[in-house]
Amino acid sequence: MSSALSREYQRLGAADTTRTLAYARLRRAVQNLIDSGVLQPGQALPSERDLCQQLSLSRVTVRRALSGLVESGLLTQRHGAGSFVAERIQRSFSRLTSFTDDLRERGLNPRSEFFERSVGEVTPEEAMALNLSPGSGVIRFHRVRYGGDAPLAVERTLVPHALLPDPLSVVDSLYEALQPHGHRPVRALQHLRAVALDAETAKLLHLPTGSPGLLIERRAFLADGRVVESTRSFYRGDAYDFVAELHSE
Repeated sequence: MSSALSREYQRLGAADTTRTLAYARLRRAVQNLIDSGVLQPGQALPSERDLCQQLSLSRVTVRRALSGLVESGLLTQRHGAGSFVAERIQRSFSRLTSFTDDLRERGLNPRSEFFERSVGEVTPEEAMALNLSPGSGVIRFHRVRYGGDAPLAVERTLVPHALLPDPLSVVDSLYEALQPHGHRPVRALQHLRAVALDAETAKLLHLPTGSPGLLIERRAFLADGRVVESTRSFYRGDAYDFVAELHSE
């Protein structure tokens, strides 16, 4: 792997016409090897000292490159052990689970940074998404979802106010907040497509504009057919795999 990283770093240098800084070139070299599958989840990178020797870089340059990759969620660092390629998170399309449930199952610490958590009158477009009458109340959430220190998704969620009286009851998991009211969804429809992240979304996810992402649109329902949630989520394309089990009958 050391030779592959060295070759990719040198290749980027030879093709560079803009005098990219060394730490940014090293970050790109590691990311390219992860994207191409040369570096696998859980695989260790060479030590900082080895990288300095192999690439003729200073320790400050190598540390800056690695810290940027950790911040973007591509690497994890273990004290005394080194840097490792982050494990990709798998979400099943055959199970109705929350973001919080998925991360807790994998031993990650989920948290949210809210930009909006408000109550208002439903707009015509929101009324169609939630099957609500004009004048009904709606709760709007806009937040970034984190796994530990890494931003993983940006979400905009609508919930009928009648089903969730207090928007502040949502700390991490929406479904956990709905549970005491008997309004946890029992089924959902999801649509997924690949997108290039726009400037605003990419900035929130600590990624360059145009980075690959996954857009998931979910409408979740109660047992009586009422819509309890309408969510648009932009996920990092470098951190998630979505898996579905298929049957012939």
